[in-house]
Amino acid sequence: MAGFMIAAPRSGSGKTMVTCGILELLKRKQKNPFSYKCGPDYIDGLFHRKVLGIEGGNLDSFFERPEDMRKKLMNISKDHFPVIEGVMGYFDGLGGDTTAASSWEVADILDLPVVLVVDAKGASLSLAALIKGFQAFKGEARSFQGDKNGNHIQAVILNRISPMLYPRIKAVIEKETGILVAGYVPELDFWQVGSRHLGLLLPGEIENLQGQIRQLGDCLEKTLDVDKLFSLGESAKPLEPEMVAAGCPGQDREAEENPYPKPHIRLGIAWDEAFCFYYRDNLEFLEKQGAEILRFSPVHDKHLPEDLDGLLLGGGYPELYGKALEENKNMRNEIRRKAEEDMPVLAECGGYLYLLKELEDENGTGYEMAGVFSGKGFKKGKNSHFGYITVETESDSLYLKAGERIKGHEFHYWESTQEENELKMQAQKPTGKRGWPCVTIKNQVMAGFPHLYYPSMEGFGKRFIQACDTYRKKRERQH
Repeated sequence: MAGFMIAAPRSGSGKTMVTCGILELLKRKQKNPFSYKCGPDYIDGLFHRKVLGIEGGNLDSFFERPEDMRKKLMNISKDHFPVIEGVMGYFDGLGGDTTAASSWEVADILDLPVVLVVDAKGASLSLAALIKGFQAFKGEARSFQGDKNGNHIQAVILNRISPMLYPRIKAVIEKETGILVAGYVPELDFWQVGSRHLGLLLPGEIENLQGQIRQLGDCLEKTLDVDKLFSLGESAKPLEPEMVAAGCPGQDREAEENPYPKPHIRLGIAWDEAFCFYYRDNLEFLEKQGAEILRFSPVHDKHLPEDLDGLLLGGGYPELYGKALEENKNMRNEIRRKAEEDMPVLAECGGYLYLLKELEDENGTGYEMAGVFSGKGFKKGKNSHFGYITVETESDSLYLKAGERIKGHEFHYWESTQEENELKMQAQKPTGKRGWPCVTIKNQVMAGFPHLYYPSMEGFGKRFIQACDTYRKKRERQH
């Protein structure tokens, strides 16, 4: 298995920039890179796809079982060179006081070599002390393959350091830590990639970003030893067969022992500039259960694809395209009619807002939406529900049985006016006691702000596909 992780002591150290630059260099060297992001973030993956033209996905130790993560990476490594971007600080996990769901935990599960990006601005010798501290912090830990060191840090890249100072600091760090310093990044005046709100990216803006990436690649060709980094990733130890075996504790046994037949169903998926947040793993899971995925655009298309058996409306930025969505009255009406006809529909975050009666933009201007549910979406002004959650229900509900839990996350600045008594499930934070009502249900439609990770409760996705198959049979009888 090949690949390495790019991590950092904290957010804002430059790991996203370095990741973009290394992906560009690997493309130039025809290494067929594949980008992974630690955690639930969609944005970086979309950025890599739209700007760099590189496919990617997520590696998430909260969502996924260790053996599933290993198998996924092992399969990708057959045809690609994976580059994994960490999240936050290297050891930062759930609740701020644990390494659970941290970049380190992902690296430990996968036994990945780690390249630490360190912001060198305003420091010199102290950089060696910082790196040595990161070496020591998990010195007592053991990896899944018996690495007694346990920290997995095998190389360092220094960001924002002068070319004159770099050789001296490199020598000190390598002497004091024994870790390879694989290069540096000088101050870059041209790098102006800020918040990547991809719904705002027009073709001209993408072209500008691509130009910045090319400049970044030209720079890093001179300042990074990318061949050594590639060799580091190639030298990653292969995983033992038992480490990727399925059937470990925590798997959805009921779903596995009593599998639904796998019908062929036609699943319409909203996919355009307004709706673009989908987990690659979710779509692959649905395809394995018999779904043929058919993309359509609520912004541009006048009609749904023909003979659909279900709908998936993912997250995104409908608030940015309220006028266009309102003007596409035919699409709104078709989706509402399908919901009224008991077509199975899953809608998450932006998709949920689209199903409300009205959606306000950030200026408070309201636009008419599909009207499957009452109420309106509006900007709250702060992100009150942020991070990992589990979703459960007290009694058997649509696609989820009483006591079952499916994992997901919430990240949204918009809220809805729907009353709590209209919400049928409960979101619970994985640490602490905080929770709140979430998810509304009407007929065969389940919608809410949570972004769900279907493989974490396989029965959920399989029941949805079964409901689509039931709808298909009903539709065919009527024809």
